[in-house]
Amino acid sequence: MLAEYKTILNTAEAEFEEKKSRFIANVRPVTCEEEALEFIEAMRSKYWNASHNVYAYSINNGTLIQRYSDDGEPSGTAGVPTLEVIKRMGLQDAVVVVTRYFGGTLLGASGLIRAYSKSASMGLEAAEIVTRKLCYNLNIIIEYTIFGRLQNMLISNNNIIKEIRYEQDVELCVLIEVGNEEKLMKDIVEVSNGRAIQDLAEKTYITLGSDGRLII
Repeated sequence: MLAEYKTILNTAEAEFEEKKSRFIANVRPVTCEEEALEFIEAMRSKYWNASHNVYAYSINNGTLIQRYSDDGEPSGTAGVPTLEVIKRMGLQDAVVVVTRYFGGTLLGASGLIRAYSKSASMGLEAAEIVTRKLCYNLNIIIEYTIFGRLQNMLISNNNIIKEIRYEQDVELCVLIEVGNEEKLMKDIVEVSNGRAIQDLAEKTYITLGSDGRLII
């Protein structure tokens, strides 16, 4: 599992016109190649009368998979530029389909590369680029008398408190980036004088917006 990677948050669409040719980018976050292929087929069906339905995707589930298709455009002028945009943005788990309705004017190789690159960029930016980080769930049980000190320490070190339950004692779930768990657990022992009960649970990905906000 990747410790951190960028992807897109939403399905999105963006369109522009270049010398009377319409370029429509449709993008979607995906978790596997099957989802990407299903989306590509759905776009082909939706835009069945288009001149071209070019696609590219990048997926990493332990093994990096990157594929593209020019769909009848001159080799290297459509699918490759679309994939290069995904790679340049550093994105994983994303599929892009750029549909073209030919407007009657040839764009030439360089014009096609620019148009497909622009369309892919517009679609991906419209989908909102986010960062996914692999974190542990750390469950903590602590007495009310020392809860305030612990909470202040967690907040001051930019740890994410996922949940707080006020029971007989205070029960918290804190998200910790993988690699930082040992230090934080030691800090909790010090702050609580060894009275906190800690349970390092499963790993999960959290999603952070471009402004650093946590997206549930």
